[in-house]
Amino acid sequence: MKEFSEKTRLDNLQSMQKNELDLLVIGGGITGSGITLDAQTRGLKTGLVEMRDFASGTSSRSTKLVHGGLRYLKQAAINEVHEVGSERAIVYNNAPQITTPLKMMLPFYNGGTFGPFSTAIGLDVYDRLAQVKSSERKYMLDPQKTVDREPFIKSENLKGSGVYVEYRTDDARLTLEVVKKANELGALIANYTKVTGLLYNAENKVCGVTFEDMITGETGEIYAKKVVNSCGPWVDEIRDMDGSNEGKHLHLTKGVHLVIDHEKFPISNSIYFDTPFHDGRMMFAIPREGKTYIGTTDTTWTEDPKEPNITIKDVTYILAAANQMFDLPEQLTPDDVESGWSGVRPLIQEEGKSPSEISRKDEIFKSESGLLSIAGGKLTGYRKMAEKIVNEVAFELSNETDYEYQSQQTENLTLSGGEVGGDEGWKNYFEDMSEEGIINYDLNRDDSEKLVQRYGSNVTDIFELLPKEETKDGLPRVDWAMLQYGLKAEMVEHPIDYLLRRSSQMLFDINHMKDIENSVIDYMSDYYNWDEETKQAMTDEVNEKLKLTDLSEIKDAYHNHIAKEV
Repeated sequence: MKEFSEKTRLDNLQSMQKNELDLLVIGGGITGSGITLDAQTRGLKTGLVEMRDFASGTSSRSTKLVHGGLRYLKQAAINEVHEVGSERAIVYNNAPQITTPLKMMLPFYNGGTFGPFSTAIGLDVYDRLAQVKSSERKYMLDPQKTVDREPFIKSENLKGSGVYVEYRTDDARLTLEVVKKANELGALIANYTKVTGLLYNAENKVCGVTFEDMITGETGEIYAKKVVNSCGPWVDEIRDMDGSNEGKHLHLTKGVHLVIDHEKFPISNSIYFDTPFHDGRMMFAIPREGKTYIGTTDTTWTEDPKEPNITIKDVTYILAAANQMFDLPEQLTPDDVESGWSGVRPLIQEEGKSPSEISRKDEIFKSESGLLSIAGGKLTGYRKMAEKIVNEVAFELSNETDYEYQSQQTENLTLSGGEVGGDEGWKNYFEDMSEEGIINYDLNRDDSEKLVQRYGSNVTDIFELLPKEETKDGLPRVDWAMLQYGLKAEMVEHPIDYLLRRSSQMLFDINHMKDIENSVIDYMSDYYNWDEETKQAMTDEVNEKLKLTDLSEIKDAYHNHIAKEV
């Protein structure tokens, strides 16, 4: 087990203060994590600081798909579809444990955005641009075969469907496995470390940062030859520090997803569909772990991006779309929503242009001080985004220092947990290790399979941590082992790190999460020797996030509205 703990965090902060880095990356989402891994593999001494937890912003709040952006075809964005689409197979091969191929259905109706001809042509082009292997290419279904495949799709005015391949992922864990791989290769990484200012040399070139350790309260300085700002929704804040936030800037939009128990929303296929409101939006409905999640919305967000709220309008919009698209056992109401998440997309808008001209492409900004910033883009394209900006860093350093330029090394680089024989070996590895958990570690099949799916080749560490007894320190043995691993090998600092991002329980197993949250907090309080004030702050953090996630206030408002109508 490669240590990646609180001790690692503190040691890394000490090391970053003692010796100048080649590159310091600000921001521990998927983009910053990818940049750190790319740079470290090219022989650059690289550090990363993140003000909260890894993937705590946009990178844990996506639709959780490594997908090629089919909608880009409508905008004739051929290069984007080709680049991002072809990255899907690379991400899958490098991390098959958290990237699952699934057949996506795209039904089309009279008067809808897509028709039989446009769907067939569009999916053909999509498959070819994304270099999909022949066995996974699209096929078309007539109305009857569409309903046979997915009985809960509404049949009225249905003209058929196209079926094509996309990849479902766990976005927070994908980010984490990138971070862990960078750590394995020697990158210096610290979460809960907030950049408070930029440092400049005599030529007024950026040469480092000042920071505050958000856990200990200590402050310090980190020097680096190059600094990259990859803070997602906070990119412009760092540009403000640099005095270079001009020209193009971020336009934040909010996206909401809802999670519903599979018995209430029992589709067996992933569906990409037109919303029935003729507003140009499309939605995904995706089965996962006994649940179905559906989203997303797309509304401008101008407030704090840390915790964008979910409103009754968001919920009713998504549920209305689901109720009109699917023939479900009963119409969905807010009471059926177990959990939800909301995140912001950092899109790029140029001054003087309208919101309709907002770009979803990634873009690099370089200021006069030499600060490099990157924004926009998609989860799927994180590796190419990293390659582009590290190319710039490596080129500059090769001109300015004795560094010898190296090209990207990540295309065939297995991520942490991905040592399973690539996409070809994953099925056998999954089956063998699931049996291993059942036979040698007394797990039931469901728990064993979930552990292998979540941790991949790192599952052997989890197995070794499993206690013999059913519960330990008030935690079921599986949770106890996962929490131990999180503390020792995944830099879990706050209870919310484990409950939400390492385990996904707050989203996809919220009732179980409510059962164990106090035990997790108690255990971590003893483990880190928190005083009562700190423990209460951690408890409050979990409760505040839970209130946003389980939509309790929205459900109360819904019932009050019903009561008034009655």
